[in-house]
Amino acid sequence: MSNEEKNLITEEQEFNQLIKERRQKFFDLQAAGKDPFDVYKVNRTHTSKQIKEDFESLDGKEVTVAGRLMSKRVHGKAGFSDIHDRYGKIQLYIKINDVGEEKLKEYKTFDIGDFVSITGTVFRTKTGEVSVHIMDFQLLSKSLKPLPEKWHGLKDPDLRYRQRYVDLIMNAEVRETFFKRIETIKAIREFLDARDYLEVETPVLSPIAGGAAARPFVTHHNTLDIDMYLRIATELYLKRLIVGGFERVYEIGKNFRNEGISIRHNPEFTMIELYEAYADYNDMMEITENMVAYVAQKVCGTTKINYQGTDIDLTPPWRRITMVDAVKEYAGIDFNEIKTHEEAREIVKAKRVELKKELKDCTKGDILNAMFEEYAEKHMIQPTFILDYPVEISPLTKVKRGNPEYTERFEGFIYGREICNAYSELNDPIVQKERFMQQLQEKELGDDEAYMMDEDFINSLEIGMPPTGGLGIGVDRLVMFLTDAHSIRDVILFPTMKPTNNQ
Repeated sequence: MSNEEKNLITEEQEFNQLIKERRQKFFDLQAAGKDPFDVYKVNRTHTSKQIKEDFESLDGKEVTVAGRLMSKRVHGKAGFSDIHDRYGKIQLYIKINDVGEEKLKEYKTFDIGDFVSITGTVFRTKTGEVSVHIMDFQLLSKSLKPLPEKWHGLKDPDLRYRQRYVDLIMNAEVRETFFKRIETIKAIREFLDARDYLEVETPVLSPIAGGAAARPFVTHHNTLDIDMYLRIATELYLKRLIVGGFERVYEIGKNFRNEGISIRHNPEFTMIELYEAYADYNDMMEITENMVAYVAQKVCGTTKINYQGTDIDLTPPWRRITMVDAVKEYAGIDFNEIKTHEEAREIVKAKRVELKKELKDCTKGDILNAMFEEYAEKHMIQPTFILDYPVEISPLTKVKRGNPEYTERFEGFIYGREICNAYSELNDPIVQKERFMQQLQEKELGDDEAYMMDEDFINSLEIGMPPTGGLGIGVDRLVMFLTDAHSIRDVILFPTMKPTNNQ
């Protein structure tokens, strides 16, 4: 047996011994009629933040605070401790003259991780730290398992994601990331509410998975005896609300796509989608760059961020370039000079670019998009709008004014990653039905991400939808940029994980 294996066995034995000791303390408390889990409520008067910010008015005053005990240095007749609440930590000072011998002895039995309430007076120590001088205390909840060792902390990424509750306790930077995520969503709402958008809710379960090219999760409704899908996008329902006269709507919510997991993809993710009547994709560009800049300023205090060592300027206006020009710039091929699908196939064959379907089934538009993904996408480091996507891969979009090969669609890129997708929305029901029929043919050819036919959506367009601009932004990816997170799992509280024996 190696030394490393011996050390692991020793650590496990020590851990199990600590659990045994903590459980025994709990049983002793129960036997003494002091079960901490019998406490229902705490009349907390102040948080750690309030005490520090209002010290001048609270100096010498009695307060009651509550939180998790995270350090304890009590020896002899006095000592210091720290408790943590949502806002940070506050130092505590206990002395035998104030609480008595029995209470001090009880306090010494508390473990790191226990929840306590403290009543005492506010003061400042000789070193200048705002603290609470303990006059009384109560154990609120017993931590039956020890927290990770203080100096080594919780470092294993897999364990951090699985036990996010421990991750949040031990790692201040993780808590800060999720506070910033909360602020990001609040700022998005502020921005859109100020523009008179209405926040709405649309179904998560639907008989049709529409609004995006993605593989859905399938479930079954027993009473109706039908298969249903977790939504892959909110688009088609939000457009129905434009038809109904809401004019400006948005939804921040979960989407679900039964696809791969990576540092940029989680099967369950958060999107903001918005739609505005009488607008087009130019208006959506203006909204995108200004909303992202507004959010960055609110969350980070600046529109100039650093992501993974690269300085990125989110200040509007962002660069605008067509997909054709991007491929010409980075691959040296001008698709304006390519007239047929066959010509495009010959080019992609020579370049050996990976395609999502058989070469014989690929159109010029499919190949243009593949060339962009291969040669140009990685160069979109500073915020860039890629404009005018091929019509074949944009079934919900109006054609480009003056050039029906392309559509009025853009995607926004930062650091080589797509962050948003937007259209001048197709509102012609006849053309929309033709596009859906083309997508059904794609599905028959094996594309399980192709769009489904949605007859009710067609019906809504036949009732009449005004010219509309639509936009979707990946909230998780935006938070990644604002928090310098390497992986999307770092900005999702409970990312999708393969179960272990311990779940």
